[in-house]
Amino acid sequence: MEPRKMKLQMVALKVRAKLKQVKAKIGEAEGNGKSLREEQRKIRAKFGEIERQSHRLKAETEMVMKQTATTQIKLALTFNILKAREGGDFIQAATLTRFLRELVAKERADAGSK
Repeated sequence: MEPRKMKLQMVALKVRAKLKQVKAKIGEAEGNGKSLREEQRKIRAKFGEIERQSHRLKAETEMVMKQTATTQIKLALTFNILKAREGGDFIQAATLTRFLRELVAKERADAGSK
């Protein structure tokens, strides 16, 4: 065989080997890309679930805050009714009692509509 032909065959073998390596690396990179996309999808799903839980917790917190405020108002009204009765101011006690009844009725109506 001619030295020139042999040299060309050697170069061709080296090129084929290099090409095989490059193809293997491309395949590996594609596999890694698929893994990365899958991980990104999982992370997006987890993040979405965390956001939903966060919104739900915020809504629950607001509800508890509103209930607490309403309870404080009812306690203050009850205390003022007792003070008015103790002081003999039955008109004030009746007015506060009516307001407390209206507040409780509204609260029950709101709870029934939910």
